[in-house]
Amino acid sequence: MKLDPTSLRLFVRVAETGTISGAADASFMATSAVSKRLSELEAYFNTPLLKRNNRGIVLTPAGSALLNLSRGVLHNLEDLGLQMRDYSSGQRGMVRVFANMSAITQYLPNEMRVFFEQHPDIGVQLEEKVSPIITREVMNNNADIGVCAQLLHGYDLIEFPYHVDDLVLVVPKQHPLAEREQIDFRECLDYPHVGLHTASAINLEIMRAASMVNKTLRIRIQVTSYDALCLMVQEGLGIGVLPRGAIRQYVDGLNVKVLAIRDSWARRRLSIYVKDLDKLSMAARVLVDHLVNAAAVR
Repeated sequence: MKLDPTSLRLFVRVAETGTISGAADASFMATSAVSKRLSELEAYFNTPLLKRNNRGIVLTPAGSALLNLSRGVLHNLEDLGLQMRDYSSGQRGMVRVFANMSAITQYLPNEMRVFFEQHPDIGVQLEEKVSPIITREVMNNNADIGVCAQLLHGYDLIEFPYHVDDLVLVVPKQHPLAEREQIDFRECLDYPHVGLHTASAINLEIMRAASMVNKTLRIRIQVTSYDALCLMVQEGLGIGVLPRGAIRQYVDGLNVKVLAIRDSWARRRLSIYVKDLDKLSMAARVLVDHLVNAAAVR
């Protein structure tokens, strides 16, 4: 025979009831079937586990040791079952999320705080990536969830609406455009720009906007963070386009001016991407639902 939980449970019940018939009744089994299981256990361990007498059974020293060990094993199995049910219900798990800088700096901190308050046993592995890479990595199953700018990606992904970014122009306070409150983007294309990563969604968007008016975007220097871009602008190295909400914390103490961009593309939509809802872990499904609902109430 192979050692199995059913035989151990029957052995524990025999020890606790003191009779084989009592254990058989409690287990809804025939007495002969329980007796056979006990004999197989003794054969498996090659030692007597109990002695039968007129009043029932008495455990041998080996039987007493097995009783203690069996209780521990059965408890661990029950705990294993409970924990695995937590995974299937979404109460436990690890979720891989790739998000762009805009989502990470504006929305995810508060939304993840609320999520962890509600689901403390779910872990999230969050990595910052540029938007075109995020959709590719979700498609390749390297991320469970992608949060980034809505874009034409060419992949068969499921998309949920997230938040909306208002892109703005940041200029030094001594700049000729600093007297303005808003601007059409084409009006700033005669000035050098501070850009983000070459592959960032914002960089691609402003390059596309420049080409639509038959102009070339003059990028003097590129950086990899919003705060670095603001500092470069303050020093007069160029002007830059950023999400309004993401730079609020940077610009207050800087010598820069923020101008609204009137172009329709400057109101940028963010989206949540997944490859296949049915194949997501329950923990990932719970996080998707949380992020979608959090965006809907804003």
